[in-house]
Amino acid sequence: MLSEEEREELKAELVQLEDEITTLRQVLSAKERHLVEIKQKLGMNLMNELKQNFSRSWHDMQTSTAYKKTHETLSHAGQKATAAFSNVGTAISKKFGDMRSHSISYSIRHSISMPAMRNSPTFKSFEERVETTVTSLKEALTKVGGANHGGGSFEEVLSSTAHASAQSSGGGPRRAEEEELQC
Repeated sequence: MLSEEEREELKAELVQLEDEITTLRQVLSAKERHLVEIKQKLGMNLMNELKQNFSRSWHDMQTSTAYKKTHETLSHAGQKATAAFSNVGTAISKKFGDMRSHSISYSIRHSISMPAMRNSPTFKSFEERVETTVTSLKEALTKVGGANHGGGSFEEVLSSTAHASAQSSGGGPRRAEEEELQC
């Protein structure tokens, strides 16, 4: 173990270290007070420091590669969604235009009642397209959200939705309607 002399030396060293630590704490405390005084004179306070730290962190995050990639991906997805909604709007406008052009042939006295209009081929076709579009968008959002891991990216879903919309507007119910009108 330790001799009596070594023990005394270690105790003296311990006392000296404790004194140095106390002195350093006092010096540090005095410097912290001086720092606060200088900041007050400069008009700096905790709120300003937090704002600066937040701004710096926000800037650092925006310049990170991960943020840039995420921003680009979401921007691209937003453009695709906008295009899909535009297609839906075009289809709706077209259907309303078709319904309006067909209803012009009727006089006001002979206008279609609401139940009869709901059963008309034009309204049914319009209703089917809206339902198909809503279903497709729900599926797209589910795939983008990650709830469905069945495969397929957001772009693929939007592309297939646009393709299906283009095919369905190429003929089908509308031609049958036109044939009925001609008869």
